[in-house]
Amino acid sequence: MKETLKRTWWKEAVVYQVYPRSFYDSNGDGIGDLRGVIQKLDYLKELGIDVIWLNPVYKSPNDDNGYDISDYYDIMDEFGTLADWEELLLKAHEKGIKIIMDLVVNHTSDEHPWFIESRSSRDSAKRDYYIWMDPKDGKEPNNWASFFSPSVWEWDEATGQYYLHLFSKKQPDLNWKNPEVRREVYKMMKWWLDKGIDGFRMDVINALAKAEGFPDAPTDGKKGRYVFCPSLYFNQPGIHEYLKEMNREVLSKYDIMTVGETGGVTPEEALLYVGEDRDELNMVFQFEHMEIDAGPSGKWETVPWKLTDFKRIMSKWQLSLQGKGWNSLYLNNHDQPRMVSRFGNDKEFRVESAKMLATLLHTLQGTPYIYQGEEIGMTNVRFRSIEEYNDIEIHNFYNIALNELGLDEKEVMEAIYLKGRDNARTPMQWDDSPNAGFTTGKPWLGVNPNYKEINVAAALKDSNSIFYYYKKLIQLRKENLVIVYGDYRPILEEDENIYSYIRTLDDDRILVILNFFDRTPEFRLPEDIAYDSAELLISNYNVDPAEDLRSIKLRPYEARVYRIR
Repeated sequence: MKETLKRTWWKEAVVYQVYPRSFYDSNGDGIGDLRGVIQKLDYLKELGIDVIWLNPVYKSPNDDNGYDISDYYDIMDEFGTLADWEELLLKAHEKGIKIIMDLVVNHTSDEHPWFIESRSSRDSAKRDYYIWMDPKDGKEPNNWASFFSPSVWEWDEATGQYYLHLFSKKQPDLNWKNPEVRREVYKMMKWWLDKGIDGFRMDVINALAKAEGFPDAPTDGKKGRYVFCPSLYFNQPGIHEYLKEMNREVLSKYDIMTVGETGGVTPEEALLYVGEDRDELNMVFQFEHMEIDAGPSGKWETVPWKLTDFKRIMSKWQLSLQGKGWNSLYLNNHDQPRMVSRFGNDKEFRVESAKMLATLLHTLQGTPYIYQGEEIGMTNVRFRSIEEYNDIEIHNFYNIALNELGLDEKEVMEAIYLKGRDNARTPMQWDDSPNAGFTTGKPWLGVNPNYKEINVAAALKDSNSIFYYYKKLIQLRKENLVIVYGDYRPILEEDENIYSYIRTLDDDRILVILNFFDRTPEFRLPEDIAYDSAELLISNYNVDPAEDLRSIKLRPYEARVYRIR
């Protein structure tokens, strides 16, 4: 293997994301819990995954489903106890499955003791744990728009100042300029690592440093009093000093994996976070490919996307990080709609397109992330009314779109059907019994009505199911280092139907062929790619092994992977 590539367990791992609230309810209260995860470990072992990424399970008032933490050292009552969590870690490790925790340190809950003390008085010892500012001309200190509410500033009557919250007003941002805050965070991280966890997924980690002086965002003719301007929230000077210090004080002392959620990064900026010589993070989640269908007004405005644009983005990230850093591979998670509904066809070609998209994610260079339910082809949901949705972001968008932007309700609901986060948060579909076998009680969020057809029990009985295709992909990756470490070379870059590439490691080569639509294009192997023999490693249709690779008529959403010699 080339000297530039260091073999590590987290590069060779496949991660499965568990959103505990929606995974499995063990006690009938309608909410998924830690004992539910314990009961499903054998299922995850059967799938073949190596790591569970556990969404936040800390003590929280649940304004943003656990991302508003009131006690970093305890477990949310609805999820169980610290003893339950310790049992989960122990039993997962016994089965050879590692666990990484969500690290949420850009903000806390407003019910965290630090914030309660901080807002108690301007003279509080913890006042400087958060970002407080005086009014400007009788209004907010600047015009920044929050992700979840009109302004990032919330007025505190008692102390006569505003505090900053990039997200909900119940999620005040920590002041990372304060060394005491950083020391408290590092102490907490060590506490969890010393319990034996295997790493962290770091929530909005590139937002820790804010724009110096908190300048107004440029309006550029945008409507409304507040302007959403991520370039002032993310990747600001000082962020790398914070992460280098975190690495030096904590991360470097453990054999763990780290992945940072980093909105707005370019590949060049990502290398500053994940470069192998940078001593910061192992990898980041970037969003460029997830924004391909967003219009000028942001994520809620959906526009048609072209495969050539998607390929250009994916190839840019593959080639920019190759030999220097490491990619995270995903097409959906708890903040994104279901990938088969967004990038595939969730109706007549649901199975084929789900397998095709999985083939993409598991044959690129990087660590693949499977979001719960993805492995059985779960789809977006269309609830009848806004009342059936739970997510704070959905409700915020709905209110602003109707009351401030004057949009039609039908238009707003269509946007929610396509992009709302609750698409990913409907309960896991285990079988065709009531509530999809997720709970014996009333589920906290409605179950997708298609659970009678799409569920784990049905998938396990069908040897041709999406589940077994994922299992085979995971196994292929374990058996073929070329899939993990091989160089990436895109081919047919201008083709609007086919995404194809070659991965090469020393003398080993694999060819990946993906038809992204329900059309039947012809795949033609470029003349400069010579081969004597081709071994089919996996495909989502039956394939004649003797078929000539030089010219293949592809079926809708067809995927094939060959070893060529």
